[in-house]
Amino acid sequence: MTCPVMNYILQLKALFLIPSRLEFQEMAHRYIESIHKGIIKQPASSTAYVNGKPKFFYGYAIVASAFITMSVVWGTVQSFGLFFKPVLNEFGWSRAATSGAFSLSFLVFGILSMAASRLTDRFGPRLVTMACGVFLGLGYILMSQITAIWQLYVLYGIMIGIGMGTCYVPLASTVARWFVKKRGLMTGIFAAGLGVGSVIVPPVASMLIESYSWRTAYVILGIVAMVMIIVTAQFLRRDPSEMKLLPYGEKSAESKSNLNPTGYTLKRALRTKQLWMLVLIFACFGFSQQAILVHIVPYATDIGISAIMAATLLSIIGGLHVAGKIGIGGTCDRIGSRPALILSLTLLVIALTLLPFAKQIWMFYFFAIIFGFAYGGMGCLDSPSVAEFFGMKAHGAILGVIVASWAVGATIGPVVVGHLFDAYNSYYLAFWIIAAIAVAGTIFASLPKLARVKFAKIPATSRQAETVQKRA
Repeated sequence: MTCPVMNYILQLKALFLIPSRLEFQEMAHRYIESIHKGIIKQPASSTAYVNGKPKFFYGYAIVASAFITMSVVWGTVQSFGLFFKPVLNEFGWSRAATSGAFSLSFLVFGILSMAASRLTDRFGPRLVTMACGVFLGLGYILMSQITAIWQLYVLYGIMIGIGMGTCYVPLASTVARWFVKKRGLMTGIFAAGLGVGSVIVPPVASMLIESYSWRTAYVILGIVAMVMIIVTAQFLRRDPSEMKLLPYGEKSAESKSNLNPTGYTLKRALRTKQLWMLVLIFACFGFSQQAILVHIVPYATDIGISAIMAATLLSIIGGLHVAGKIGIGGTCDRIGSRPALILSLTLLVIALTLLPFAKQIWMFYFFAIIFGFAYGGMGCLDSPSVAEFFGMKAHGAILGVIVASWAVGATIGPVVVGHLFDAYNSYYLAFWIIAAIAVAGTIFASLPKLARVKFAKIPATSRQAETVQKRA
């Protein structure tokens, strides 16, 4: 005889259609099979919805994680100028020899940038960024123990250079994969971390040097950098398909293009004039940018400005760098990459022509405002330019070539300026050469050869389609 209570429960279950655990598993299995066979399509949205309201899109967490990592990495890197004179005073090395270690770090950064996209494809952005934290943090900690110039080159030039090289390209490529709409703005926001780091870290580093010593300052920066980068790396995911999402702004009909990106391969892109024009533009930018960032503090202190006041120049540059990245990044979404490049480079030239005449602190501040905004604008245009000109098929690899060209310029610039100062005991000629290099970059961006490349969508191969099904 059936219990009346059990009958009542069975009736309620039938009334509200509550499935058992086995029934629910069977329903889920049938649903997944229907998706694979194309009977049921996935939701036509990049964002999940709950009760009709949009749920938080995880791409914003990617941008936030990348922003914090960029702040830590480049905030510490841009503090090199503050350690410049204390190291020179202790060891008596020349400015060219000391700045050579900084230049070597950018050479290593450029070389690794070309391989970073492959490392990210193989191991994912989380592991690659964690490696960045380990190399960067240990590099700074061990810098506190140097006693010879070869150690400066090994630890700062190579070890810290490896940390730098495993940061930008994996993050930029990952952010680009998560966003179709507002890609320029999101790239600008994440890359603005460089400017925020430049505002926060140099004054802190300066106070640590004044209160303790440059060696203790390096230990503290190294520990903080390692912990923060490793922790924030845990939030990174390579692309939206890992979380069954679409990129922001992409519709369901285009979802396959996210899993099978379209555009140029690296080999095909290397045969285009547009890529080599971008290489020249960013090489000129790297030369001008890093030469200024390394030597602006020594130049200011040479003419009588205090070290603390000189450090505020880096903070102002960093603050306007943030405004430039967000402002130019949003402008790039509206007017395109090429006009945005011309605008940023023109502002850079204006700032650099003012610098040789700067003798008072307010003139340095005026320079820092224009330079910081232009520098920030240029710094967010590499990834969107690659996506606009060449598509997403080999975005990371092509971006690696652009970043490597920037790194070549960044490697040469500080050393050339250091040699010119050692030869003439003045920065006057060096600053005019920097301005001329920036003018050359502006001319390259204005040439009609830098026109958008047309690329066709390439159908997925059977192997790629099989990979997509396995991911689903």
